Amino acid sequence: MDTAPAPMASLQYCCYQLPKMGDSWAQLPWPGPPHPAMLLVSLLLAAGVMHSEAGTSCPVLCTCHNQVVDCSSQRLFSVPPDLPMDTRNLSLAHNRIATVPAGYLTCYMELWVLDLRNNSLVELPPGLFLHAKRLAHLDLSYNNLSHVPADMFREAHGLVHIDLSHNPWLRRVHPQAFQGLVQLRDLDLSFGGLAFLSLEALEGLPGLVTLQIGGNPWVCGCTMEPLLKWLRNRIQRCTADSQLAECRGPPEVEGAPLFSLTEESFKACHLTLTLDDYLFIAFVGFVVSIASVATNFLLGITANCCHRWSKASEEEEI
Repeated sequence: MDTAPAPMASLQYCCYQLPKMGDSWAQLPWPGPPHPAMLLVSLLLAAGVMHSEAGTSCPVLCTCHNQVVDCSSQRLFSVPPDLPMDTRNLSLAHNRIATVPAGYLTCYMELWVLDLRNNSLVELPPGLFLHAKRLAHLDLSYNNLSHVPADMFREAHGLVHIDLSHNPWLRRVHPQAFQGLVQLRDLDLSFGGLAFLSLEALEGLPGLVTLQIGGNPWVCGCTMEPLLKWLRNRIQRCTADSQLAECRGPPEVEGAPLFSLTEESFKACHLTLTLDDYLFIAFVGFVVSIASVATNFLLGITANCCHRWSKASEEEEI
């Protein structure tokens, strides 16, 4: 027998089951064949009950008030299901949540603030914010995120504030991680494990006002120069934690404030050889080669003379 296809994962949080025969409203005795009017009233009541439960129910261990759902500090290992449909502010902070299911935010079109700080998140599923068109504030700080992929914030074009700070294993931010976030004003990447940040990741953020990058092990080599030059040009419009941003390497600039580096610091990155330089190098190489040949020739003659002198001495003694 053919089986019906399973519902899509992204819609599973929007589906609700019809009341079963064990429910109280379904156990009312019918005096005979149901009258069409009574049947219609029953169906409308059932629909009203389902809509009410789906739209206003509050998850266990959470508090719900004025479109604010607070599930913080409850030692949760997974996200709570069946949130009120009109949730605007969702706090899941200070728990032990390790994963967020794909499609979890599909039904909550009104969501404006999402607080996931201080959990055990390693990554987020692709397309998590696909339907979160109104999401403006996202806090992912104090987690175990290791990278920010290109599709992490896809379609979340309303984001104004993103906090990715205090993710000690955060090593890489994809150059297109923040693509399309034209309304983003505040970005916190501080106290992570970043040694390098692509300029492309920030160039597409015209509204950026605050950028926090301190507390990372920055390697201030030649690849860091484009980012520093861009930051200096925006330092009047973009507030940065310049005092906390320090170079971890190379050794000659270790401990130096990131924003203290100037164009002179990267002078060695732009050294180019002229024709005279190449001719001089070729000349030196030729001279060294001649000197090497001459030295080997003299050593050979000296060794040969010593051998003949030693042989002649032996013949005289005989």
